[in-house]
Amino acid sequence: MQRFIDKVADKYPAVEEKTLLTDIHIHVSQDSGDLMAFDDDGKEITRCVVDEWINNELETEAFYHEAEQVLQSQLAVKTIELGLLKPYSFILEDDGGNHISELYVVDDDETTIISDKYIADMEKDLDDFLDKLLKE
Repeated sequence: MQRFIDKVADKYPAVEEKTLLTDIHIHVSQDSGDLMAFDDDGKEITRCVVDEWINNELETEAFYHEAEQVLQSQLAVKTIELGLLKPYSFILEDDGGNHISELYVVDDDETTIISDKYIADMEKDLDDFLDKLLKE
């Protein structure tokens, strides 16, 4: 999966003057295990097969949640700097191109958001931590 992300990065190498405006649309397929990346025009960037996803028996929603978690962790491991105009996003979609979630958003040089769900979980963790400190 990291090789898949590296191939996307190789397609849009970081350059000083960015001119291309696009998001990266990542399609996952529960039946075939395909993991594919497309630009906004539907042009394929790269693809691979994740063997563990082929004929996965999870319910559809659970499968996409698992795929989202794995992809977010892989995107978070490596700082991704693409030669794209900001803001840009990595968007998770089903194999029909229907939006599931934003995996990774780059807004400017100082702002990178892994996902809305990640932020919500982080806010809850911080609130719980603060409550615990105040009780002590």
